[in-house]
Amino acid sequence: MVFGQRTTLWWDLPLKDSYRLMHRMYRIPDARYRENLDRCVELLELGELLDVPVRQLSLGQRMRGDIAAALLHDPEVLYLDEPTIGLDVVSKARVREFLRTLNTTQGTTVLLTTHDLTDIEQLCSRVMVIDHGRLMYDGELAGLHAVGESERLLVVDLERELPPIDVPGARFVRSEGPRQWLAFPATSSAAPLVAEVAANHPLLDLSVREPDIETVIAKMYGGTRDERRESLM
Repeated sequence: MVFGQRTTLWWDLPLKDSYRLMHRMYRIPDARYRENLDRCVELLELGELLDVPVRQLSLGQRMRGDIAAALLHDPEVLYLDEPTIGLDVVSKARVREFLRTLNTTQGTTVLLTTHDLTDIEQLCSRVMVIDHGRLMYDGELAGLHAVGESERLLVVDLERELPPIDVPGARFVRSEGPRQWLAFPATSSAAPLVAEVAANHPLLDLSVREPDIETVIAKMYGGTRDERRESLM
């Protein structure tokens, strides 16, 4: 297990000494230890940090060091609690890329808890949403949009300003000059809507904007809070 707010490394020892201690504690065969350590050092870019005391590492460096330590003994499951909390953009990208590689090449199961929804979008094939101990959703990321009744946006740029576009399967949201926004269910295909707009309106350009997962999650939590309030009345 790796915690975002605490470390399993020895604070005053160089990073490599923490790894040597874990080598003995877990009784990792020497060849396997060297192979795992070399792979983690390369993928997590730890080479220049091995001789640095843990207390002198930045949060991002320490987090990468903790993840490497957790993988030296080839665990079947890696538990990560807020692994990117407080990290800068570059450190987040390194951690996410490493976890993707680990899951793909080693087959390690990664169980991730996080409030950073970008972690979920970039890493997770299965998502569980929990609110006050209640399992609200368990399934693929795409399925969240159906549960949350989220919408995609079709942004239409016309040759000139026109009245709101009225097409089946979509609702008019707003307009700014010749640009109009139409909303339609995230679970629906955009193709029929695009074809209808293109066939009947002087079109310059259009684009489809995917729903924001943060909005979907907020709507799900907001609904459960409303239900709890109603149950107390």
